[in-house]
Amino acid sequence: MLSSDFAMDADAALEFVDRLVYAKTEKRLNDLERQVFLGSWHGKTYEEIYPFKAEYIEKSVGYRLWHKLSDVLGEKITKKRLKGCVERAIKQQKQIAIIYRQQTPDAQIAEILSRAVQPVGHSFLANLDTVSSTGGSWASQLEAKLICCSHFILVLSSQMAMSEMVIEILQRIWDHHVSYYSHKPWLLVLHVCTESPFPLNHDLRNYLAQARQYSWVKPNDEQRLVRDLVQIIQVGKPPIVGTAKVSSTEKTIESPSLCSADVERSESSLPAPRPVADPELPRGQVRLASAFYIERNPQDVLCYEEIFKPGALIRIKAPRQMGKTSLMARILSKAREQGYQTIPLSFQHADQEIFNSLDKVLRWLCVRVARKLNLPPRLEDFWTDTYGSKDNCTAYFEDYLLPEITTPLVLGMDEVDRVFHYANIVDDFFGLLRAWYEEAGYGMAGSSLWEKLRLVVVHSTEGYIPLDINQSPFNVGLPIELQDFNLDQVTDLACRHGLNWTAEQLEQLMTLIGGHPYLVRFAFYHIAQKRLTWNQLLESAPTESGIYGDHLRRHLWVLHRNSVLANSFSQVLVRHEPVCLESECAFKLHSLGLVKLEGNGVVPRFELYRQYFSGRLKVIV
Repeated sequence: MLSSDFAMDADAALEFVDRLVYAKTEKRLNDLERQVFLGSWHGKTYEEIYPFKAEYIEKSVGYRLWHKLSDVLGEKITKKRLKGCVERAIKQQKQIAIIYRQQTPDAQIAEILSRAVQPVGHSFLANLDTVSSTGGSWASQLEAKLICCSHFILVLSSQMAMSEMVIEILQRIWDHHVSYYSHKPWLLVLHVCTESPFPLNHDLRNYLAQARQYSWVKPNDEQRLVRDLVQIIQVGKPPIVGTAKVSSTEKTIESPSLCSADVERSESSLPAPRPVADPELPRGQVRLASAFYIERNPQDVLCYEEIFKPGALIRIKAPRQMGKTSLMARILSKAREQGYQTIPLSFQHADQEIFNSLDKVLRWLCVRVARKLNLPPRLEDFWTDTYGSKDNCTAYFEDYLLPEITTPLVLGMDEVDRVFHYANIVDDFFGLLRAWYEEAGYGMAGSSLWEKLRLVVVHSTEGYIPLDINQSPFNVGLPIELQDFNLDQVTDLACRHGLNWTAEQLEQLMTLIGGHPYLVRFAFYHIAQKRLTWNQLLESAPTESGIYGDHLRRHLWVLHRNSVLANSFSQVLVRHEPVCLESECAFKLHSLGLVKLEGNGVVPRFELYRQYFSGRLKVIV
């Protein structure tokens, strides 16, 4: 059975049929027809849809609407058959979304692609830099159109690679297709190679690993992508990759399954960076050799010390972009320096269908660890129907993996938040991690084996799952909750960018964006590169055209998808004192990084959010 989160949305279905009607008649559905469509979709009677003139609505408006839809969909549509017919039509139609940013040459390429794919499908231009003043309407329309699409083209420039919105959109596309259509979407990526190669964060790399890759250097380079898309749509499968030329950019994407912490192992041997370095564009995890990693002490030092303790468990939590993965990479690096074996393991790499059962998740975990240790899987030797999945997984570690290694093993589990979304496995999975931690402390036979295993569990706080206190690993081990940078740390980061700012400027910046690590670094980068002045930053920061436009649109997108959170946040925005919210809403807003706790209430995290969202949430609430 499909999750209700992924049932076809009525607005999306209406948008779909309205486009078909317009394409055939050059006229949109009128207001009454739209009202009848939505009411019928939700199973309402004509009396419930329009109680004052129910007979007229049924015999006139409804009759003409069903006749019109039958004509454009090619099968008889009635009020009762509406939903099934439209859902079948959406699955059969080849809707192609072209995702791009409004800049040169991306926008021009998107227009060319839109015209080129017309013979095989209907294209939708998804411009991630455009949001109307009615933010909720923009988000609703964008999502409604995207989930009706079956094929996607991503125009990937260096600016798009930095986009927070594109990660949110790809996640929504993937989740919807796997849950609703039971297969992954077709994604074709056109790398716009107009400058030197650019790095990719591991979330984006994970999606690109499942896509077909193309390069655009000059006009007409998009033609091979179009030819392949035509074949995919007409034949159902792409041409053989071996016949195509692969660019240097494509080669870097072909094996992106490695976590970025893996790629950086060799960087720990590089010489120490200079106190002031060339500006470095922040892109997710901060490289091990970067001059711009700011240590948060005593937390960082505590982690470095804890990882050397037998059976250690370190829990790192914070909202997105706070440096969790960067800290995990440094913990693993310290462990490698002592000869430990380390495995960074991101749960973003697991396909969604793996989370359908605990057995699949634990098998995936075991195989991934064995592969990283260069051991044959031998899974069936330890997996039997006699025992449950947790016992089988425990035996696999205790009888196979841990005896095979002579040094401690540090397993860095990043993005474990994905498990929070699956109520059928969350308790058992985290209960197993806690059981392993406790095995090392029992002092019994076999405990020495479990002392070899050290766990670093990294998660944002965006889940609200009441785990059993006796099974949860989130009340044992060393807890690390990353906070915003303080004034001294922001001052240090400014100096590393070669910026000699006054105390007043730094305080103004922290009023605007707090000590948010990513936003602070993003501002310093643009100013150090002379792409922006101090006054321009203050003026444009809370606007769509400012450097934080993409970051703000991502939050707007998330809030739109949860009207309860949007309503709660709007209450916080209009008050200048802490607001007491229902505990789950307060927790989720804090987890998203939109508010901070003050006493028993919450306030906007910083002024940027108050200024931007105050004028945009009115249309959602």
